[in-house]
Amino acid sequence: MNYFDYITNFLTILAVGFYTITTLQWYNYKIDRVIFKFSKYQWHILYFILPIATYYLGGKFYWIYLFFGVIPALFIWQKKLDKPLVWTDRVKRFFGLLVFLTLLSYLFDYYFKTPHGVFLPIILTIIGSEVIEKIIFNGYKKQAKQKLNEINPKIIAITASYGKTSIKNYLYQLLEKEFNVYKTPRSVNTLKGIVADINNNLSQNCDIYIVEAGAREKGDIKEIVEFLENEYAIIGKIGPQHIEYFKTIENIIETKKEILFSQNLKKCIAYDIKECFVIKDKIKNINSSFEGVEWDLEVDNKTIHLFAPILGGFNAINISLTFYMAKEFGLTNEYLSRKIAKLTPISHRLQKIETNGKIIIDDSFNGNIEGMLESIELASKYNGRKVIITPGLVEANEEMNKQLAQKIDETFDLVIVTGSLNKHILCENITKPNKIYLADKSKLEKILSENTKAGDLILFSNDAPNFI
Repeated sequence: MNYFDYITNFLTILAVGFYTITTLQWYNYKIDRVIFKFSKYQWHILYFILPIATYYLGGKFYWIYLFFGVIPALFIWQKKLDKPLVWTDRVKRFFGLLVFLTLLSYLFDYYFKTPHGVFLPIILTIIGSEVIEKIIFNGYKKQAKQKLNEINPKIIAITASYGKTSIKNYLYQLLEKEFNVYKTPRSVNTLKGIVADINNNLSQNCDIYIVEAGAREKGDIKEIVEFLENEYAIIGKIGPQHIEYFKTIENIIETKKEILFSQNLKKCIAYDIKECFVIKDKIKNINSSFEGVEWDLEVDNKTIHLFAPILGGFNAINISLTFYMAKEFGLTNEYLSRKIAKLTPISHRLQKIETNGKIIIDDSFNGNIEGMLESIELASKYNGRKVIITPGLVEANEEMNKQLAQKIDETFDLVIVTGSLNKHILCENITKPNKIYLADKSKLEKILSENTKAGDLILFSNDAPNFI
């Protein structure tokens, strides 16, 4: 190869490598999910398969396609992404290894005239990166375990099909004034995220560490609790969330029950898991409105009435779970009732915002069927014009999206469907309201300004990034 061929080869490898690591980062570096669970396979064709195929088949004119097709297209593509590549240390190591292996292939070509191309350096980099990251992670994990043992906080692990983050945040609010409490940030709920959180953020004076435990496959929660060795656990409501990964509701239940595998477990409080202290029958008379939710809770053989300025009837379940867990730390019913009456909502989870005469219900972080149906039920109580912005359900089957569409059809005056994932199902099953399809969410603000007015209720229901 001449120098120009080397440059063309090098830039092709970097371009395809950039696309590869971006998609891997979206899916927590799980190559099987990038291959089998990706929603926009046309991107794989455009930015992975075509550049590699054209490199081998395009001959001496390939450079035209690279410089005037692949590179500009990739640049525009990443500019439009909701979640562009974040240049973490892992990403930098990936590119470092990719460059090293590419240059090594040039040396072999120069001295031994060995054939080389584009595909092999990328595949070797993916494999090599995975090995390197496992070695590094094992070191981080050992460091986190040592720190956890030194601090020795009481650990509460929380899992559910939906509501984990809300339960975690409500429990934190109930405990924070009486204890030094720390919770995993945002929706961090994987072992890698928890390990990084302990190493980087857990303070030495922490009394109680509240940890969210999520799963995409069997064994994920077991791995988390075997590392944490938590004394307490909460299992919230279980349903068909992520059914495409687990295949059956029975598999989901068994995976959630892995939270009981902690060898130090003293108490588990659950909505409806018989191996735990079950609260399902202790919650009665739930009444949800735009002011909040109120309900009766059976505690210590008596019934107490609770009110929280939180939207959504399902939050009566989430808050009741935290009530019982907080009692394990000696807090009284009266104290907890007062704290619950002052709870603050979680951002982007049925968060009520009033602006320019419009009522906005931001439920954009709620992506489960029960939660979305609950938010629609709440919206149905509004007397004025109702607008919903939604991509539908992600990681759900067709029947669930049809059920969602039917409820939307009964409730709203205007439906704005975002993204292509569920466009066909939603538009086919929503017939009564006016519909707008929005492929590019960057135009949403303009669409809303043109199609909504003072007095409208606007529900943001789920929010899928544009790679979905």
